Amino acid sequence: MIPFTSLKIATWNVNGIRARQAQVQEWIERERPDVVCLQEIKAASDQVPAALCEMEGYWCYWHAARDIPASRCMSTRRSPPERPAFSHPSFDYENRIVVVTVGGLTVASVYVPNGGKDFPAKMRFLHAMDQYAREFQQRGETLVLCGDLNVARTDRDVHPKERKPRAIGQLPEERALLEQIINGNGLVDIGRALDPDNEGLFTWWAPWRNMRERNIGWRLDYVLATTSLAGRAVSCPVQKEVGTSDHAPVLARFA
Repeated sequence: MIPFTSLKIATWNVNGIRARQAQVQEWIERERPDVVCLQEIKAASDQVPAALCEMEGYWCYWHAARDIPASRCMSTRRSPPERPAFSHPSFDYENRIVVVTVGGLTVASVYVPNGGKDFPAKMRFLHAMDQYAREFQQRGETLVLCGDLNVARTDRDVHPKERKPRAIGQLPEERALLEQIINGNGLVDIGRALDPDNEGLFTWWAPWRNMRERNIGWRLDYVLATTSLAGRAVSCPVQKEVGTSDHAPVLARFA
């Protein structure tokens, strides 16, 4: 049983937490998500202030190392008072996944490899994530996969000026595998489900030529939830105005 009558799950690729530690703290304090998933930390815990490593009101797990992409996950103490179970699956490498389980809910903070340097490694990672999600579906357990998945799901998830059929992140084989992860495992893309007709729904913008201000971007960051939980989703905005990362936070709310 999920131990929340209402739930907020937030994900943000911060692209270097040392450069944005004040922004991250202010954002968390303002939004107070129940689960916070951060990607591309690029720092070990001893490289940032203690206040960020162990934020008041949260159980924290820092799965990171110096100058390695890495993920981090935090769970609110509104959950049971004992520290929840944090882990990472066997296919994880470069500290790319953190998983937290609270009661009957499992949330995975995921940073999929970009694929520019090693595309086969990216595909192996996505295949393994598909198998991971399938195990939850087979057991009838509630799963949320969220984070920077580094694949634009369809052409609509890329601004027309950025559509490039042979660009990594838009390749047919990547998109087919992302569809398998979602539709083959009983997951729902919350952001798109709640905003199906938005042609400007992007989460990443190249850091040049005012791309963010012009909203010429890609949608790479997702909250994917098991159908039973997805039915409780009420909003999932991209917080485009928040922070100076090249990615924006995504905040899903469930009633």
